[in-house]
Parts: sequence; C-alpha cells; structure tokens
Amino acid sequence: MKITSDFLVVGSGIAGLCYALSVADRGRVSLITKREIAVTATRLAQGGIAAVATSEDSFEQHIMDTMEAGAWLPDEEIVRLVVENGPAAIQDLIDWGVKFSRKDDNSYDLTREGGHSQRRIYHAKDETGKEIERALVEATLAHPNITVYENHVAVDLITEAKVTRRRVVPDRCLGVYVLDQATGQVITFGATITVLATGGAGKVYLYTCNPDIATGDGIAMAYRAGATIANMEFMQFHPTTLYHPLAKNFLVSEAVRGEGAILRRSDGTAFMENHHTLKDLAPRDIVARAIDLEMKIHGDDCAFLDITHRDAEYIRDRFPHIYETCLSYGIDMTREPIPIVPSAHYLCGGIKVDSWGETDITGLFAIGEVSCSGLHGANRLASNSLLEGIVFAKRAAEKSLALIEQATPPCPAIDTWDTGSARNSDEEVIVAHNWDEIRRCMWNYVGIVRSDKRLVRALRRVQMIQEEIADYYWNFLITSDLIELRNIATVAELIIRCALSRKESRGLHYTIDHLEKDDIRCKQDTLIRKTF
Repeated sequence: MKITSDFLVVGSGIAGLCYALSVADRGRVSLITKREIAVTATRLAQGGIAAVATSEDSFEQHIMDTMEAGAWLPDEEIVRLVVENGPAAIQDLIDWGVKFSRKDDNSYDLTREGGHSQRRIYHAKDETGKEIERALVEATLAHPNITVYENHVAVDLITEAKVTRRRVVPDRCLGVYVLDQATGQVITFGATITVLATGGAGKVYLYTCNPDIATGDGIAMAYRAGATIANMEFMQFHPTTLYHPLAKNFLVSEAVRGEGAILRRSDGTAFMENHHTLKDLAPRDIVARAIDLEMKIHGDDCAFLDITHRDAEYIRDRFPHIYETCLSYGIDMTREPIPIVPSAHYLCGGIKVDSWGETDITGLFAIGEVSCSGLHGANRLASNSLLEGIVFAKRAAEKSLALIEQATPPCPAIDTWDTGSARNSDEEVIVAHNWDEIRRCMWNYVGIVRSDKRLVRALRRVQMIQEEIADYYWNFLITSDLIELRNIATVAELIIRCALSRKESRGLHYTIDHLEKDDIRCKQDTLIRKTF
C-alpha cells in the first residue's frame, strides 16, 4: 500500500502540528503519530513558553540567559533568531486558540523559572502543554487538507540512495516506511517534503519524566539514513520528578521553584546556596547534580521541594494539576515538602539542522526536540523548548513552501516493504529483556555523572545488545516494541559515542575524568554521521 502527499509530518506535538497548520493551505499533508494524536511530550509540559513581553525585559536579557544556561555553547545567531521571534510565536498560538493564564486586570500572568532573569513565561496554570495541544489538535483536525494517521509507527526513512541502491550525494528523502499497528502492515508514505517532529529520547534511561513514546525514533531513523547527528551527550535531567512508588514519570514543574520553592535534604536543611549563587533558581544541570550529590553524601533516597511557606490557596490556584496529583499519592504540598529525584527529561542534541530546520538530506526537515538547531547548546533554558518548536516549525514551513514550488527530479519507483521470510516471534521476552538492560546500563554508566571507564563499558554492552537486536529484527515480523527497541539502542550508542568525544565537563555533560571546561578545543559541537 502506498500513500502520497506534498508534505509528510512524523509527530503530533507542538512542532509537528504547527508545521502542518502552516503548510496545509498550500498542499496535502499526511501526519502520522504512533499513538493517538494528543499523546505527546508537548501535552505533558507544565511550565510554559518563554518570550519577552514587558518593558523590564529585553531580547538581550533573554539571549544572555539562554547563552549562560547553555554553557556558552549555543549558536548566538540562532538564539537571537528564536528569541526575537518569540512574541510572534506567542501570537500565533493565541490565534490558533491557546488560552494563556491572565491576571485580574486581564494582562498575561507571566512567571519565572530557573535560569531566567525576568518573568517572561506564558503559561496556562500548570498544564500549559495540555492547553497548547488542545488548541492545535482542534485546528489540525478541522483542516480539510490534513489527514491524520493515528497508531502508525515510523520504521525507516526512504531515500533515493536506498531505492536506487547507489551512492547519492546529497541524498534525497522520498518518504517513510510506516507500520500500521492495527493491521500489522507496513505502508509506504511518499512525499516531496518529509518533516521529523518525533520528540526526544528519555526512554533510553531507566528513570524519566518523558511519556512512553519518547524512544528517539526520528534521530535513529535519520542516523541510519546518513544525516548528521550532533551533541547527543547533552541529555538534560530534570531535577524534580515526584518520588513515590506508585507514581510513574510525574514531573514537578520548574515553575514551582520559580514561585519560591526551596530544595531541602531529609533533615530539612536547604542546600542550594552551597552550589550556586542563584540558589534554587540555578540552571537545571547544576540543580540536578546538586541533588544527586546531596543524596549520595547523606544517603537519602530523595530530596524535598518545599513551597509550604506560600499561601495554601495560592498554591492550589497556581498549581492545580500538581497539587491534585500529589494529593492523590497522599502528599499535601501546601503542608509538607514534595519528595523528588532527578530523571531524564530533555535531549539538547539531535539531528543537525540549519536555521530553517533543514537537514543535510534533501527534502528532510527536523524540528523540535528531535533536532539540534544550536539553540540549547550544552543545557536547555527552561521553557525555551516550546518556543523553539513553533519558531522552527514556521521557518521550516516557509522553506518547504519555497522548495515545493521548484522543479524537482522525478521520484524513482519506491519498493513496497518486503517481509521476506520473516515470521512471528515466539520469544518476545528478548525484546523486554534488552529494553530493560539498555535503560539500566544508560542510567548507571551514562547518567548525571560520568567517567571514561563507565562510558567505555556502556558502549561495549550496548553494541553487544545491538547485535542481538539486528538478528532479531531481520528474522521476525516487526512490531512497535521491536522498532522502539532498535531505536533506543541506536540512540544509546550515539549518546555514549558523543560523550566519549567530549573531553571536558560542560553543561549537562559532567565527567570526573575531565572536570574543567576546555574553551579552546571543546567549545564546539560533537558530530556523528553513519558511514556506508
């Protein structure tokens, strides 16, 4: 089966939906998403979206905050581009129906988060992502030129080199092979422009606040197709994930610290003043390492986030979702500190793209967390991710519309998916076991604090697991679990290889063997590209 369109979008978070809406008036759009359309990391975003909005603030301050948080590795031209497009991005969201929180005088209720020097965070209480996703999904489903394919899992990119079985420089993307989970059939999706908006890769780690869909699919597919991958060593660990045996991946927003919450040890001692001048508003990499260190020094299972000194009614009104969720686990955040631990949260590396979101494969764009645009550098500033998603979606759409007007070479005939002699598996335990082993290996050896010895050990083990996965992949019919396992193994290898390449501690990459920053040799991207 083959489906063709002008634009093919893989992913239904803020970046994918904004792109689809931005091009749909000019062509047919196929949008595939591997769960229901609203099951995204965007939907789980609590804090908000950063954009300069007051006379007390300025683009220069936002740029400086971003550069400092990113350990001076961000591309300053990209930072300026994104920051200066921030107000327009907010207006686009409002035009699509997003309702941000307002104060009694009807002005927007801007908040502040760690690393920000001013209040510039637009939010919808503590469920900003849910509100953004709601509005964008409604607009997407209402557009006659957008066809949504839910429960469809991208398998691999289709490129001219793959189809013609010859070397093509630069290669061209022709579409994607996609598994229909309902039928088990692999469908060929062909398109003039393909956009990867598949999000991050938190599920590579044992502990993460990411949804189950975050398995690095776009990065793995792009790498296998020959695209350049950058800065994978910079995995951001969110400092404050709810610590409770029954809670799964629940993030306690950065905004709670932004509104005055204090991090404490189990004995009640506040400790962030010992780690950074901004104390509890320090950038996330510093806060995550501080919590990790304090837990190890004092033998605690977790740390505690204390906002009990704020008015109880204010807490319930400002953080209704967090309050109700904590209360469901027997924790009243108005009266007692919230037990928290760090967990894998946001990938600052990804598919290397230019200022238009274009990869080095013709006709292939990557936007949002799946990409490495140069905005985040070695550590993402809070609430810059949603901003990046919409700004690059709009820019990628603009470039795509220009490209689609140009004459393109005829598309070679694309083969349908060939299952060969593959059969149904009778050993699903292999998939489950390898999945668990990769994630534990990454958490123990490639986590918040690293060493050369641990990284080498992790790489050796992941490569052994990859051999088992490859054998399994080519002998059995594919399933969504097998596709995701293959992808997290690929992404795990990329993270480790990038981490081994960076011989310094910068931002989110902290290694005990190279404690100092090396601004002469290492203030640059780590790049990996598959050799054929």
